[in-house]
Amino acid sequence: MSPSICFPSIVSKLSLVVLLLSAISFPSCSSVRATEFALTTKEESDVKEQNQKEVEEVEEEELDPEDLEVFYPTRQWQTVRPGQALPAGLHVQLNLQTGERLAKLPDNDNEKRDAKDPSKNKRLGPIEIDPSSFTTQELKKALAKMKESVKAEDMLEQKAHQEDVRRRFRPIEKLKEEFRELNVLLETDFEIMSKLINRFNRTTSTLEEKIAALYDLEYYVHQVDNAKDLLSLGGLRLLINGLNSTEPLLKEYTSFVLGAALSSNPRVQVAALDGGALQKLLVVLATDQSLVVKKKALFALSSMLRNFPYAQQQFLRLGGLQILRDLCTEKGMETLHVRIVTLLYDLIIEKLLLKESEGQDDHMEERTQQYHQVNLVPAIVEQGWCTIISNLLKRPQHDTREKVLKTVDVLLAFCRENYKGDHNLNHTLSLLRQEYEELAAEEQKEGDGDGYFKELLGSINSIAQQLK
Repeated sequence: MSPSICFPSIVSKLSLVVLLLSAISFPSCSSVRATEFALTTKEESDVKEQNQKEVEEVEEEELDPEDLEVFYPTRQWQTVRPGQALPAGLHVQLNLQTGERLAKLPDNDNEKRDAKDPSKNKRLGPIEIDPSSFTTQELKKALAKMKESVKAEDMLEQKAHQEDVRRRFRPIEKLKEEFRELNVLLETDFEIMSKLINRFNRTTSTLEEKIAALYDLEYYVHQVDNAKDLLSLGGLRLLINGLNSTEPLLKEYTSFVLGAALSSNPRVQVAALDGGALQKLLVVLATDQSLVVKKKALFALSSMLRNFPYAQQQFLRLGGLQILRDLCTEKGMETLHVRIVTLLYDLIIEKLLLKESEGQDDHMEERTQQYHQVNLVPAIVEQGWCTIISNLLKRPQHDTREKVLKTVDVLLAFCRENYKGDHNLNHTLSLLRQEYEELAAEEQKEGDGDGYFKELLGSINSIAQQLK
């Protein structure tokens, strides 16, 4: 016999339900490993017969529709038949060899009194035990009631959550009603843009009102869809006409809004080119205008030319490159020089990258043919841009030098003859090398081995090496 196993005192019907279920499954489970843990040796045939007998008994019990019987204990050991429900608080012994179970009341008077006294049970409250047997139908009804109870609790929680949401949030109909009472209307971007364009176009609007309308309009046309709506509202035509205004502020802000609408928006780019925007922007850049007006006009021009080869062809045909060259020699326009060099660099790289991917995509064939007709680099070399760009290396700003070095490196294959005989360029590169060697050394001391100045030093050394 194995050591006895004690259960808590008799408390509730729920305990009986659990024990009933365990009584059905436990004998068969213990018999499987009986030979492994047996305390005495048995013949293998006897074990098989015993296991077969227990399996048949369990199958008979599962098929028996009769009520389950409750085991009534005494102070003497009694055999527990399969299917009998054991009350809690008994001493139980199990023969691991045969699978036979024995049970009796506790010998200790205190334990017996505790078993009989429900108030001493610490796990459950005092519940009266009905010694009558439980049928299968009664168990099913009990389980059904448990499920109904859980479902009812879930419904109560869901209802409480809905009430909490209703209490904390107001319905959309209520919000709309409150907005109507406050005379607040929720307008779409299209409606707002329509009002701004009308205000800008109204003859009775003051200059300040028109500038304010353009300032607000610029915020909306950054979005591609809004920029397309600008076409349907007639706003693009008003902006292009605004470039002819005699008011510098109107030229500045119309260029600003136009540049925002053209940026990465092919449909607006085509419409603006057809509407004569390119010619008007070049006129603004070529005539006597303030720095801030030309800065915004250059921004609009850059937005039109990028990724638009047909506009680049028209730009060269209208003498746009010569206008930018004159702008680079104009006094007071030094801040625009780097912007111009950056634009030229982007246009050159744009064509080179497309050439590298040539033949990889059939849909790019037409676009590639358009870029082949853009002879930008030959025009740059012919108009003396090689020297104009390299002279910008004398500027003290590191950012300016970085952009100029990139452009010189791209143009090196086309401007090599100009650069080899340019003593000023060689002298400038030598001075820059000394300066950036010191700055790169300081970076390395601070733990930045691949810093910004080291990268600039690498560009300088690369250009100098190619010029040897």
